This record gives sequence, C-alpha cells and structure tokens, in this order.
Amino acid sequence: MEATRRGFLTAAGAAMTHHDPHGEDHDDDHQEAPSDLTLRVKALESLLVEKGLVDPAALDALVDTYEHKIGPHYGARVVARAWADPAYRKRLQADAAAAVGELGYAVQHGNLLVVENGPQLHNLVVCTLCSYYPVSILGLPPVWYKSAAYRSRTVIDPRGVLREFGLELAEDVEVRVWDSTADQRYLVLPERPPGSERLGEEALAALVTRDAMIGVAKVKPPHTGGAA
Repeated sequence: MEATRRGFLTAAGAAMTHHDPHGEDHDDDHQEAPSDLTLRVKALESLLVEKGLVDPAALDALVDTYEHKIGPHYGARVVARAWADPAYRKRLQADAAAAVGELGYAVQHGNLLVVENGPQLHNLVVCTLCSYYPVSILGLPPVWYKSAAYRSRTVIDPRGVLREFGLELAEDVEVRVWDSTADQRYLVLPERPPGSERLGEEALAALVTRDAMIGVAKVKPPHTGGAA
C-alpha cells in the first residue's frame, strides 16, 4: 500500500527495481537504495501530512477503492454485457458514457470511445504524452502502461510490443493504435472467446482481463482461464 500511495501521489508510480512487460515485479537478490524519485515523493508526502493537507488514512482508502473496489472488473462487466446483448453493444459503441452509465458506472476525465476487436482487426491503447487511462472503469493503470518504453515503442512497433506480451497476430490482421489524451480515453472491446457461448454475464466477466481491455492480450477460452 505504501508504494502504491507514493505512485498515486506522483501519478508516475513508485520506482521499481526490476520490471517485466506483463506487470510482474521481481525483487533482486540484494536491496537497492531508494531512487531519487522515491525519496522525493516520500519527502513530499511527509510534508503534506505534516501540514495537514493530506490524511494518510483517507489517501490509503482512495487508493484501495481504485485497486480493489473499482479495478478492471467494472470494465469487464461492460464487456460481458456487450457480448451478451447486441443492442447494448451498439449503444456502447455509439455513446460509451451513456451505456456505461446504464450499469451504474461513471466515465470520468474525458470522453470514452470503445473500439472493438475482430478477426481482422486488433486495437491497442497507449498514451504517448502521459498515462491517460479510464481509471473509473479499469482502476489504476499498470506500471508498464506508464513506462517510456511502452509509450514510445507501441506507436513505432506495435506488433513487436504485442509479441513481448505473448500475443502473436497473423500478418493479415490490422493493428490499430489509439493514443489517449486528457480529453479522450479508450476501452478495447475484445473478441468473445470460443467456448463461452453458454456462459452468463457473470461468468463472461470473470474471463475478461485488464490487459485485454487495453489490447495487449486476448481473452482466453473458459477452459484455459485468463491472464492478469
């Protein structure tokens, strides 16, 4: 929670000692000294707390809300409803904010556009300027989404980036990259996986992952489970 709180304050994430593109963080065999950024953030947090401008408990509660109470399962329920209800999918594509609102969720910080994957089209979301992200339905963005490497290389070599996430696309599949801004956020509507035809919305939502809604992964069939 401490590292997450520091990341929330800086909107850049806490410094990591080692990181892979799938968002798994690994500890090295030895303890590295905190980075300059980490020390500055801790100093800033201490100063804000000392002056009474930040309540650590309130900040922890806010971070916990986005990590555990909102998180990607809001977006997963939107995707599941779109898979199960063609009429809802059309409304989602026409006016995502209104359609998301039908499920009791709100789109905050800019417009939301839903882009749908298909057999011949794969959509991928990036933010080259910063790390704009539909937090209200996907929770806090993963560390790799905010990294300079992802933000730059996704535009230059999207297939190479997808390959590093373990997603190999056929050459005849078009890859379309969407660049988020302060005014425009994106949600990928992934392809519905085979073998899920008889599943209800709750079971469908359990298959949908954060990575699939960013576009760096596909949703796996029910019998294989899903990646984080």
